[in-house]
Amino acid sequence: MTGTVTHLVTHSGGFHADELLSSVVLTRLFPQAALVRSRAPEWIAPGEGRIVFDVGRDYDAEAGIFDHHQRPNPLRGDGRPYSSFGLIWKHFGRDYLAALDVPAGDVEDIHAAFDEGFVVPIDLMDNGAIEPSVAGPLAGMTLPVLLETLKPPFDDAAADSDDRAFAVALPVARAFVEAAVNGRAAKRRAEGMVLKAIAEAGESRVLELPMGMPFRPAVEKAGASHLLFVIHPRDNDWALTTIRKSGDTFESRADLPTSWAGLTDAALEQATGVQGARFCHNARFIAVAETRDAILRMADLAVAEAT
Repeated sequence: MTGTVTHLVTHSGGFHADELLSSVVLTRLFPQAALVRSRAPEWIAPGEGRIVFDVGRDYDAEAGIFDHHQRPNPLRGDGRPYSSFGLIWKHFGRDYLAALDVPAGDVEDIHAAFDEGFVVPIDLMDNGAIEPSVAGPLAGMTLPVLLETLKPPFDDAAADSDDRAFAVALPVARAFVEAAVNGRAAKRRAEGMVLKAIAEAGESRVLELPMGMPFRPAVEKAGASHLLFVIHPRDNDWALTTIRKSGDTFESRADLPTSWAGLTDAALEQATGVQGARFCHNARFIAVAETRDAILRMADLAVAEAT
């Protein structure tokens, strides 16, 4: 579509995650446009300066209408159904990422990663292609369910109750979307730093990073299977952490020594023989020391026990 966008139109009444999250993207890109919630025919049809989404029974990007309730409904190339959020992300997601200052060289990768990891689950649940029960005990804690808890109670008969609830839910949804995007952008930045540190570490079993950051994906990407532990400075001390085997488990490549578990201060100094050792978690996935030298000595001890 071309021209200045003056109105963003979605349906009135109760809301779902897909049009709420679509609104997050569109209101960021078109902050001067009025957000209209209506089912009036004169509003939900394509019009000059108008983007219509999750209503209107049509999908025509050139005309500025992005609904998915019609038949045939819009599908991805692999047959998975779009919701309005998926359609809005497809056409406006790259501009949205640029508006959040994602580096141009990272836009395509982050657009695709966010689509698969965040947008597709919303699309599938909205279309009934997956059941909430797939989340098991966490079924009541998924983002679509949580966002819908912000709808007004059934017996709130005020004429503007849905609109007021939508206005309250919008910044909540915005916080989740922006955090998810910013987190992915941060991981891209971290990847370059971690890969550099891996190259510098050589065959060492211990990876030293300049600060705390996501590191496991880069370790896996580099094929650095020899690495067992990571050290990095914090505000006033240094941390020694394990490396999880994958993103789907808490199991580590190697745990910290059993004799350290749950100890602090003098007791940990005695168990390790390292002056300045300050803390080891009972689950043995992180330990803390006062200085770099102390944490390096603890790391050497952990490697020796693990190997």
